[in-house]
Amino acid sequence: MDGRVFVGGGGEAYAEKQGLLLKYANRHGLVAGATGTGKTVTLQILAEGFSAAGVPVFLSDVKGDLSGLAAAGSESFKLHDSFMKRAATIGFDEYAYDAFPVTFWDLFGEQGHPIRTTVAEMGPLLISRLLELTDAQEGVLNIAFRVADEQGLPLLDLADLRALLVWVGQNSDALSLEYGNVATASVGAIQRALLVLENQGGEHLFGEPALELADLMATTPEGRGRISILAADKLMGSPRLYATFLLWLLSELFEELPEVGDPDKPKLVFFFDEAHLLFDDAPKVLVNKVEQVARLIRSKGVGVYFITQNPADVPEDILGQLGNRVQHALRAFTARDRKALKQASETYRDNPRFSIEDAIREVGTGEAVTSMLEAKGAPGIAERTLIRPPSSQLGPISTAARDKLRAASHVAGKYEDRVDRDSAREMLMRRAEEAAKAAEEAEARDAAAEAGGAAGEFQLNDFSRARRYSPGVDDSPRRATKPATRGRQAGSDGFGGQLGEAMTKAVISELKGTTGKRIVRGILGGLFKGR
Repeated sequence: MDGRVFVGGGGEAYAEKQGLLLKYANRHGLVAGATGTGKTVTLQILAEGFSAAGVPVFLSDVKGDLSGLAAAGSESFKLHDSFMKRAATIGFDEYAYDAFPVTFWDLFGEQGHPIRTTVAEMGPLLISRLLELTDAQEGVLNIAFRVADEQGLPLLDLADLRALLVWVGQNSDALSLEYGNVATASVGAIQRALLVLENQGGEHLFGEPALELADLMATTPEGRGRISILAADKLMGSPRLYATFLLWLLSELFEELPEVGDPDKPKLVFFFDEAHLLFDDAPKVLVNKVEQVARLIRSKGVGVYFITQNPADVPEDILGQLGNRVQHALRAFTARDRKALKQASETYRDNPRFSIEDAIREVGTGEAVTSMLEAKGAPGIAERTLIRPPSSQLGPISTAARDKLRAASHVAGKYEDRVDRDSAREMLMRRAEEAAKAAEEAEARDAAAEAGGAAGEFQLNDFSRARRYSPGVDDSPRRATKPATRGRQAGSDGFGGQLGEAMTKAVISELKGTTGKRIVRGILGGLFKGR
């Protein structure tokens, strides 16, 4: 179908050919239905259609069987005759088996290329959601990010964040004067939450080299869109990590891509499978952020398609923005189910030929009630549709085939080796070492002055020298990096000025004498604990 992604059709009692207009594909969509009704196949045929039209696709493989997109279907497949019969029924004359360009990704680096971001890029809002922090704890985390910005401390991995939190806890009194209460109990709670995240494999998500969005938006030399598949079967063991990562990726696309208006076809189509995980127990501020992204990201040429069991899983304000819909069967066994079914049917444009509520309840596996945006973006009439058969393999490919494709990928070798460059942890380590050295020198001078009968008074030049080694000032050379968090420039005006000066005086008095040396060494021990 010219300018469309072919979805399906039928015959008597079914719609004629149904297609999704590429020019309206960036106005988002919904694929819903109970378990076992055909959502995965619908996701597969939509990915095929977009790829064939030159549109890159990102999707997550929750069940572990979408890798079949990389291999052509086969006549030896047990459903071959069924596929051919359905293709004839819906008038899919050009139906043929085909493979599609696939790039495999895996947060754990096992079934695909490692996919990472930095702590700074994730930001305090999403990390607070990931760690399930209270409002007070989220406030402390925001202060920590603010300090990192002002002090030029790049937050790349969880080790950087832990080191920064140790420093924040050690200097909570001074920080509280500048930013408000910094309770050491909150710092400890955040550290414990980070430990839980690490036990769930969260440390794999953070670090460098970080993902470049251009690698998700690539096409082949032949003009086909590459399909990026995130292995999510293991990741689903940590559903909050899964949902937060996909939301971060969506936010990055929104923030970094330029405005393109209404293109002839999307720059990228993003499928968010198991979408209910994004909204379960989500705070209002996070839901508002998702709504804002969904509303505005279409002007960046990105289409977002939510995959879920029930449309009620998606908040109403977001659901109203999903113009292209494929509704598989919903079961109505309880009063709650019947209410959800009725609500789902009311979101479609009526068709006088049948009851939408009855159709949603009655359609079989591989059938759906569809509604696609038509001319001028108006919702199409709801139609009963037989979903077309996939051209690629139904079911997963072998591990050997996956490894071969990974080795030949356009990003092969780019993300495999983790880079641990100079960042917040190393900088704070150097500051602590320099402070310890300054304390020892000051103590030695005091001892010499006492032995020689000097007054032992702390001189102005000693004050200047010790301030130079204060943890509040960074004189160490470092490679040029982007700011610790987006939208701010690292500098010394705020924290490095007022608070830094106040802390310098405190540090000088603390570091004089044996007690001061023990404090500094305690800080060093905290920074290296567990490393």
